[in-house]
Amino acid sequence: MPTTSSRTPVIDGLVYLSDGDPAPFRAGGVTAANITVTHMFWDLEQTFVGMGEWHRKVDAPNSGWRLVRTADDILVAQDEGTTGLIMGWQSLTPFGTHLERVAAFHALGLRIAQLTYNEASAAGDGCLEERGGGLTRFGRQVIPEMNRVGVGIDLSHCGDRTAFEAARTSDRPVFLTHANAKAVNDRVRNKQDETIRAVADTGGVIGVSIHGFMNWDGDPGHPPTLANFVRHAQHVADLVGVKHVGIGTDFSAVRDESFAQSILDMSKGSYPETGGVFAAAFGNTSAGRYPQETPTPREFPRILEALRDGGFSAAEVDAIGGGNFLRAFRAAWG
Repeated sequence: MPTTSSRTPVIDGLVYLSDGDPAPFRAGGVTAANITVTHMFWDLEQTFVGMGEWHRKVDAPNSGWRLVRTADDILVAQDEGTTGLIMGWQSLTPFGTHLERVAAFHALGLRIAQLTYNEASAAGDGCLEERGGGLTRFGRQVIPEMNRVGVGIDLSHCGDRTAFEAARTSDRPVFLTHANAKAVNDRVRNKQDETIRAVADTGGVIGVSIHGFMNWDGDPGHPPTLANFVRHAQHVADLVGVKHVGIGTDFSAVRDESFAQSILDMSKGSYPETGGVFAAAFGNTSAGRYPQETPTPREFPRILEALRDGGFSAAEVDAIGGGNFLRAFRAAWG
């Protein structure tokens, strides 16, 4: 059922890790989040088991979660005071090259998935592939199937050519759930203006990020700041309109930060262009990847405050904070 509340929900476009405790989101006023419910490199069996574990968490008595299958579930979560779990993946590895698995995992709750992580996938090239290839034959097949079934298409880690071609191929909104503008900070994870326009042309949303891999100018003397995050939001808004701007923090949401250490170490060791160079400048801690004022989801209101202080109106902050994702998710999921 739709909400009876007049307040716009707050939606985080990407949280890369959660241990199953919704408390950090509730403390930060976050209504729902796209949470990565698999490891980036899990195979079919590991992913199936991992999603089953999440169902057990959500279904436990008084879990504090609501599984998001439709956009209205986000509004229901807001009304009942639970946290909406949007099940997301950061690669298509569990699909293999089997289109039938799209519908199968949709039935299990999957609602958004990246076509690639940093490397090439069966669907196309990731942002660290120097050859800069675009979509594969499978990529051109899986996008219409994801559209048909209602699994949102995330292009955050794709190379620009892959992302541009995917946006042109999709009949539904596509997403950059956590990516910034190369025009502001020329980092490997950020996207060219042409790509941002292509995403917006689908009705999609760009989740501007506070994360240091994207929210940084490359100078070790300049750590990530909320002011720089606002610069990215302003650039995207000026380029394609406020209605296409969201927030994708790329937070971890855990009680014990050591729970995230394996992923921190992986990104540092496997990806010198992103995690390696950032860790060399600022260390390899979870909190160190974000502005000092916002190390966890509990400080989410400070992100919204920074947007207001940066010149966005109250209505615009509501849209960026969740209204735009809600609209685009409704269109992508059907």
